[in-house]
Amino acid sequence: MMETHYNCPCLETCPLRYAMSIIGAKWKVQILCALNNGGRLRYNALRRKLDGIANTVLAGALRELEKDGMVVRQEFMEVPVRVEYTTTEACDKLMPILESLSNWGEEMMGRER
Repeated sequence: MMETHYNCPCLETCPLRYAMSIIGAKWKVQILCALNNGGRLRYNALRRKLDGIANTVLAGALRELEKDGMVVRQEFMEVPVRVEYTTTEACDKLMPILESLSNWGEEMMGRER
């Protein structure tokens, strides 16, 4: 059994629980991956990359990701107003972890076949 830096993932102060509270909601990982792969994106360009996401879900998730320091929203005073989203350094640190998780998922999917 692997030793961890905390005793129980069910503890109130569990770092994994905290991390999942930031990225665990539906669409959040996909949003972060789309921004990471696409660079700075306008709202509609991001929505096009996420086939099937509702406007209210995307807008809400972006607000939460911005509040949690994963995404930066930049507004340009043009007519009409242009808004672009990009990832933060905190998100950039998360991406290798998500890549590892993706590799694990791919391995597990291969076992099911």
